[in-house]
Amino acid sequence: MQITMKAEGKRAVVRLSGRFDFSAHREFRASIDAALQNPELGEVVADLAGVDYIDSSALGMLLMLREKANGAKKKLVLANPRGVVKQALDIAHFEKLFSIV
Repeated sequence: MQITMKAEGKRAVVRLSGRFDFSAHREFRASIDAALQNPELGEVVADLAGVDYIDSSALGMLLMLREKANGAKKKLVLANPRGVVKQALDIAHFEKLFSIV
């Protein structure tokens, strides 16, 4: 999986692409921690447009991100889920926990 992070004003956009599974946990955590520790950023957007596969460990990582964002008082948005990724989020009822656009 590839992860890139870009600050856009007061928003950090973390773009994910490829397979989002346990093998990505270190890189994902490092990117997210960098975004959450930046006091100039008030929102983190996890852009899932390029993700073509997601497993249960990745759903757990998103839940961890939610907890960390809440603790850092930052808004969190999951953006652009498509195909099987959107289905997985729907099945897990993530719309009740996250802002998904």
